[in-house]
Amino acid sequence: MGTNETLEDFYRTHPAAKSLTQLPDLSNREHGHFNVFSREFCNRYTSYSRRDFYKISLLLGKGKLFYGDQEIDINQNALVFFNRNVPYSWQAISEEQTGYFCLFTEEFIRSGSLFKNATEYPVFRGDSITVLFVSDMQERELLTLFKKMSAELDSGYVHKYALIRSYLELVIHEAMKMEPGHANDVHMDGSARLTSLFLELLDRQFPIDSPEHKLRLKTAGDYAAKLSVHVNHLNRALKEVTGRTTTEHITEKVMQHSKVLLRQSNWSITEVAYCLGFEYAAYFNNIFKKQTGITPKSYRETYKI
Repeated sequence: MGTNETLEDFYRTHPAAKSLTQLPDLSNREHGHFNVFSREFCNRYTSYSRRDFYKISLLLGKGKLFYGDQEIDINQNALVFFNRNVPYSWQAISEEQTGYFCLFTEEFIRSGSLFKNATEYPVFRGDSITVLFVSDMQERELLTLFKKMSAELDSGYVHKYALIRSYLELVIHEAMKMEPGHANDVHMDGSARLTSLFLELLDRQFPIDSPEHKLRLKTAGDYAAKLSVHVNHLNRALKEVTGRTTTEHITEKVMQHSKVLLRQSNWSITEVAYCLGFEYAAYFNNIFKKQTGITPKSYRETYKI
């Protein structure tokens, strides 16, 4: 099953690291980390895992993106925003894979951005990965921005990271112009902020990397206690902002991850049930069938990767 890929893992194993004459110093995280690479240095397949950094890719080439229970066909050039809280895998389809990708940490955003953390950008919110297909004109504009970030990274300009951060925000704003529905006001009221905190906490419970690891927060009461609010207050906030209850959100997330485990792991159904917080496999079977219409066994037989 998937793991959590760190920056150290990336520089140790990714083909892009071979293009560097010197590996970056990752010991000082105060101001964060940023880097940009050509996609000629990319894996044909990446394993299903969560990263501890954010990534933006200008994908010029075809492939398949897997996250949650989603399988997205990237059948034309696209700009993709990989949320560090969302585990995913990628499989290249076409031989030609070009473009650019950049990766950066939360600290890089905090050290000078309008936003204090990356999830305040609409393209990095929630438990999804934003995929935007680009026109020829948009592709040219985005390529220019990635090339400017790459050139600035190699420059000796004393304020180069401030300039790179500006280019990065231009990439994000270009995306927000493509998808106006994402460009929500960043100023949140109390209910919206509590909802955002809950969704972030819910995202952090996954993925579960071993059948011995059991889901820590299982009920609405567990999440309310962790957020130091009354469960009724949390429920009202979520209903106001999303139209769904706390339990509905938790159940949906657990079902999404159960599908991932059934498709991508070799764990038994009993092990899947246990790690997701179900004391008895029969209870998990009943909930799964109620939510999906089929049993976990039937789902695995139909969709196993």
